Parts: sequence; structure tokens; C-alpha cells
Amino acid sequence: MLAPLPQCSIKEPVPIIHKYYQSGDLIIAGIISQIYISSSTISFEQHPALELSDDHMVLTQNYQHILALAFAVKEINANPQILRNVTLGFHIYNSHFSASWTYQASIELLSRRAKFIPNYKCDVENTLVAVIGGPNSNVCFHMATILCMYKMPQLIYGSSPVMNNETQAVFFHRMFPNGAFQYKGILHLLLHFSWTWIGVVSQDDDNTESFIENILPLLSQGGICFDFIEKFPKLTSSSGFGDMVGEGVKTFNVVMSSTAHVVLVHGEIQTMVVLRAMPQVAEMENMPWRTMAKIWVMTAQMDFTSFPFQRDWDIHFLHGALSLSVHSKEVLLFHTFLQNRNPASEEEDGFIREFWEESFDCSFPSSAAHKMDWKRCSGNERLEMLPVSVFEMGMTAHSYSVYNAVYAIAHSLHASYLSQFKYTGMSRGGRWTILKAQQWQLHRILRRISFNNSVGEMVSFDQNGELAAGFDIINWVTFPNQTFFRVKVGKIDPPTLQDKKDAVTSLDNVFTIHEDLIIWPKQFNQSQPLSMCNDHCHPGYSRTKKEGKPFCCYDCFPCPEGKISNQKDMDDCFQCPGDQYPNTGQDTCLPKTISFLSHKELLGISLDAVAVSFSCITAFVLGIFMKNKDTPIVRANNRGLTYTLLLALLLCFLSALLFIGQPEVVTCLLRQILFSIIFSVAVSCVLAKTTIVVLAFMATKPGSRIRKWVGKQLAIAIVLSCSLVQATICSVWLATTPPFPDFDKHSMPKEIVLECNEGSTVMLYCVLGFLCLLAIVSFTLAFLARKLPDSFNEAKFITFSMLIFCTVWLSFVPTYLSTKGKYMVAVEIFSILSSSFGLLSCIFSPKCYVILLRPDLNSKEQLNIRKN
Repeated sequence: MLAPLPQCSIKEPVPIIHKYYQSGDLIIAGIISQIYISSSTISFEQHPALELSDDHMVLTQNYQHILALAFAVKEINANPQILRNVTLGFHIYNSHFSASWTYQASIELLSRRAKFIPNYKCDVENTLVAVIGGPNSNVCFHMATILCMYKMPQLIYGSSPVMNNETQAVFFHRMFPNGAFQYKGILHLLLHFSWTWIGVVSQDDDNTESFIENILPLLSQGGICFDFIEKFPKLTSSSGFGDMVGEGVKTFNVVMSSTAHVVLVHGEIQTMVVLRAMPQVAEMENMPWRTMAKIWVMTAQMDFTSFPFQRDWDIHFLHGALSLSVHSKEVLLFHTFLQNRNPASEEEDGFIREFWEESFDCSFPSSAAHKMDWKRCSGNERLEMLPVSVFEMGMTAHSYSVYNAVYAIAHSLHASYLSQFKYTGMSRGGRWTILKAQQWQLHRILRRISFNNSVGEMVSFDQNGELAAGFDIINWVTFPNQTFFRVKVGKIDPPTLQDKKDAVTSLDNVFTIHEDLIIWPKQFNQSQPLSMCNDHCHPGYSRTKKEGKPFCCYDCFPCPEGKISNQKDMDDCFQCPGDQYPNTGQDTCLPKTISFLSHKELLGISLDAVAVSFSCITAFVLGIFMKNKDTPIVRANNRGLTYTLLLALLLCFLSALLFIGQPEVVTCLLRQILFSIIFSVAVSCVLAKTTIVVLAFMATKPGSRIRKWVGKQLAIAIVLSCSLVQATICSVWLATTPPFPDFDKHSMPKEIVLECNEGSTVMLYCVLGFLCLLAIVSFTLAFLARKLPDSFNEAKFITFSMLIFCTVWLSFVPTYLSTKGKYMVAVEIFSILSSSFGLLSCIFSPKCYVILLRPDLNSKEQLNIRKN
């Protein structure tokens, strides 16, 4: 016979000890993590019962979330304007940051009280209407697995989980603004302080991937670079705190060795536990972390939490940190509610005793965790005596979210009762009669609910079930006694409906910050810290990207000559407008001064004096020759040509005066034309003189036919024909592209040159070229005739004068092209004066010497003697 099978008995799971119950007609549940349970890993080397051990650690700061829920229910029950004669109750479970405990709490909510039988709940009263979950995403994610099947409204505070199942997300109502809005606020905060070189540290969990996918590209597009992107180890119930800290030290080493002064921390409420451990371990390993100033920028999901053994740990590293938090206001009566808290009067509160023991370092005699070396708890201790790092009397942002969540449920129920429940009047004592409550009916109402809470703040949700609220910017100030103070230094208002429609709307209109209220870390000497890959490129410089480095790392190079940059970190320098020029630092443009060769400046006065002096000398020579017109030396070389040459030289000297002074229409038209024609007359006279000398020598040969060409008619023909050709060129010039007054804004860096624009450079060079042709022909003839045996021969003097003339005008071209502004005019005047004076001095000075100083040689007999 077969032995009978052993009888199997199904045991109920270990009940949740840490819970808080208050009865009521309608129950609001809470699944909140306050006590952290760390379970050792089972190796199966021994019996599991011997290896399994749990360590309880109380996060004393999270107890305020529980009290905020209880306080809100108490206020609503005392308010006759909401759910009149219907009492609210609550049932709060501790999830222990564990998936298994969260699942168990969710199932217990669906069971009869004190009976762990899912789907069996026959209580007429104590109807569960909604669940508030938090403060981390795992709690919300795990409870949704069960509660969403029952269409239970779930109000999430703290971190929201990433829901892959859109159906489950329908039952979520987040007491947290839109995540993208927070990320844009962080970007705006970083750009406000010009923090473009940062590090990023995030909690190693499921939300990290969403964070990296959303905010990191957004920051990069906004001009933010990352020196490092690291992860903190995940805090789980099966991981030991020592192992977690050991992994975190590696991250902390990267953070402290980074050149980035700003570190963006994305995490959840328990992330602070890990963050607080890093400096402690750094001190144990002799890392000089205190001298390495960092500014922590924390997301709104984080808050200050710590394990009991971290109570005396240094929190100086938080000094000067900035964080975002969901916008909140102080609820004054909440402080009084906390002051009246006492373990003796709160028998249903399954959290308060362990909280009390850990907070006040004492133990109750009946406590399972009673320690002989601890003092005894009297129960009369006051919460306001606790340091802020253990428990805060002011309502935190997370507690404020729980507080508003309770009110949102109450207002939704009130609206639901107005449409689904009937009022029985005096026959029932003026009470609301509850016919039936359906949780799924609250979803539509919750999405549309809008109300003012007890402190006058508007509370509502958007179409995605997210809280329509803004963020506060918090500055953390720490003190030597391990306490801290949160200072609100700014805010980010929620976007309006129009802002949401306008995709390009900036946060400038909703972003407010008071820099004078911010306390920076002491290492920065109370000046605004900089966090950049390198220093700013100051005005006057442009930046160039460093090869192999992130895009915000660059080198600075001075602007090239003639360009400026008037802002920091400009990619390119730019030219000043034409009427302005760069200053010495090349960071601004200065107005240019109007410049021209004036009669009042030293250079103009000098040229005026030289031109007038040379004119007077020429007039004096002309007077000498006219006075001695009948003497042989004057009559020897065509007296008429001599007079014409002297008169042309006189006009050449005077024509130089047209080039000095402010250019006007008349002067611009006349100066080049008159100069070229007069100079052509002068050079053609020299050519005529040279030609006559050569022809005169050739005519002395017997039987020469050239004798008939020698005479005044030839000289007149040469002068008139050459002058006529030059006049024709000038006429074409005036008819096609005449000169005109103009502004030259580019030749001189600091001046606008008022000049005569020649109209056509080709015509100018044609005029000068014809003069050079006449001069070269004259020089060639004179050079060939310089040794002819004739006492009347001027060829050798003409040779020297033409040599000077050609030298001056050949050197004029490169000199003229290499100068700028008014000095170009001065070069041309100098060329006119020097070449004209060369003709005057070389041709007429020997004759004036004979006429004035050696009159004895100015006779026909002496000339014949010299000839023989």
C-alpha cells in the first residue's frame, strides 16, 4: 500500500507590522517607504532560516510624509465644506523599499482588514477609494501591477515610474510636474550661470535610462558639455550598505578629480543616503575632498534622507548646493500638529515608536530592539528639539505633495457625490447617504479637478495626469552643528496654455532667480563660480574648437587686424562699419575722423610754401629773361619757347595748390586736367628745344635740306600738337568718367579720407603715360645731342633735367600705389614740384648765372670765342 500523502497547510504571509490605520467611511490608502529593510543574501550553504536576517533602518525624514497624510485627513474631517458628515480614514503601509512588501501591501488593501484574503472585502464602510504611493518610483511601479487591475486611482508623489504599459499609466495621477518642464528648468539654470562644463551622476535604476535619453540631448543642444557621466550604485534590500558604498567610491573619485565645478545629480529620495556616504569614505581614504569645491545641482525627486548611523556625518559638502523642488508653501497648522505628536496617544501608528527611538536615541522597554546602553524613551520628547538633519518641522516639498494628494481625492469625492449620491434631507438628519462608490469613476474627475488648498494654492492636473505646478529653486546652507537650512532663491512658474502651444517659447518669462540670496561654497569666496572647459574668450578674441575635445572646449585667438568681437565666446570676429574702426583692444568700434590734406596742417602749409616759393623763383627767372631779352644768351635758343616754358613751369607750381584743401566738384575736375595739360606744354617746349638743337646742327652741313625746317614754325607745331593730344585725352576723360569728390572709408584704419575719385584709373595713367612718353623722347634726343660742338647747345642741360624728370615720375608710380589717404595727394604734389623744379634748375640756372654774375660772358664775341 502506498503511504498517505502529507497534508499541506497554507500559511498566511508575515503580516506587515509597520502600518497606520484610522477608520472612516471612505479610506485613503498610502504605500510609503519609511523603514528600510536590508536582507542578507542566501548562499544555501546552511538552512535558509539560519542565513536569513533582516536589518531595519529608519529614514526618520520620511516619517513626515506619513504625518502629512494624517494631517490632511484630520483637516478635511474638520471642514464642513468638504464631504459633510462623511468621515475620511486612512490605511498607511510601509513598503520597505521592497517589491515583495509593496506587493503584499497592495493585496492587503484589497482584502478584508486583518484577513489576508484578496478580492474578499464585504465592509459596507471603510471603502477604499484611492491610494497614495511614493516616494520612489519602484514603490509606485510595483503597486501599479496589482492596483491597476482594479482600476484603483493612484496618486504618485516623489519619483514617477517609467510605465511601458500605457493602460496602467491611465490610473496614475502624478503629484509632480511634467518631467520635460523640469529638464528645461535645469538647462535654463545652468545657462543662467554660464555653467557649460558639468558632470552628471544618476541613480542606477530604470529611470536613469529615461533621464539620459531626455535631458542629456536637451542639455547638449543647449550648449552644455559633460566631463563625465557616472552612476551611483543602486540601493536595494538585498545589497549591503558597505558594498554599495564601495562601488560609490569609484564614482566619487571621478567626481572629485573632475575639472567641472558643477555636478548634476539625478536620483530619488534615497539617493541622498549614498551621496552622504561619499565624503565620509573619502576622509577615511585621505582624499582632500574639502578643497575640491563642487556645486551639486539636484533634481526635484531628491530630498534629504539618511540612515541613523549617518546622523553625525559631515554634511558640509552640501553647502551652496542648488536643487529644484515642487513648488510648495508653508502650512502653519502642520507645525502645531507635529508639536502635539506623542507615542502614547497614537496607538494605531505603527511607525512612531521606531521613529521615536531612532530620532531621540532612546528605546521603549517593550521594544524588540531595546538596547541596554540606550536611554529610556519617556514619550514626552519634543519633535522641535530634533536637528533638521533628523526631522524637519517645516513641511517639505514631498510632504506638501502628499498633503495636496489627499485634498485632491477629497475634492474629487465631493464632486462625485454631488452627481452620484442623493441627499436625504431632515429625515436622515441631514447626512449624505452613500449609495455606492466606484473607484474608476474618480479618474475622470481627478483629471479635471481644480481647487485652492488651505494655503490658497491652486491645485490641478493637466491632460496627462501630471500636476500643473512649477518648481522652487532651493539653495542649501549648512552649519557646523550638522544642520542645514533651505533658502528659496528663485522659482520656475508653470507654463501657461499659450506657452504649451508655442514650442519655441523660452523660460525667460517664467524663470526668476535672486542671485544676491545665494550662498556659494566657501572655496569660491562668495563669488559666482564658473564651470567651463576653459576660460571665456574675452571681447577682442574669437574661439576655435579644440580637436578631440567636447564642443564647449576651445582655444582663444586674437581677432585679425581690422576686425573686432564685442561679446564673450564669439565664434568669429567681424568688420566694423565703414565709418568706424576697431579700438586697440579690438572689442568695440570707434567713429572715424574726416581727413584730407588741409592748408592748415603742417604738411599742407609746407607744400603751400614750397609751391609759392618755386612760383616766385620761376617768375623771377622769367623777369630776368624778359629784361635781358636782347642779350645773346636769351636769343640763342628760341626766346619764345623759353618764355612759354617758364610760364608753363610757373603754372605747374601754382597748379599744385589745387591738390591741397577740401576736395570739391570744381577742384576735382580741374586739378588733374590743368596739371596734365600744363605739364604737357612744358615738356613739349623742352622737346621742341631739343629738336631744334639737333636739326640746327644737321642744317649746318653743306647741301642739307633740313635748313628749311629750322624755325619758329617747327617749335610752335611741336608744342601745339603735343598739347592738343593731351587735351584730347583729358576731354575724353571728362566726357566719360570725370573725377568727383568721394569718401575713402577703407584705406586708412582710423580715418575717412575725403578725396577726389579719379573716375577712371585707366584715363589717369593714359595722361601720365603720355607725359612720360614726351619726357623719354626729349631725354633721348637730348642725350644724343649732348656733345654737339655748338656754344648755344642746351642739350646737356636738358639731358640732366629730363633725367631728373623721368626719375621723379618713375618713382612716383610705386610710391603713389604704396601710400594711402591724404599722403597719396602729397606724393603727387611732391612729384609735380620736384620734377618742375628739376626742369627749372637744370635748364635756367646756368643761364641765370651768366646773366647775373658773369655779364662779361653774355656777348657775341665771347660766345664766338667759346665756339671756336
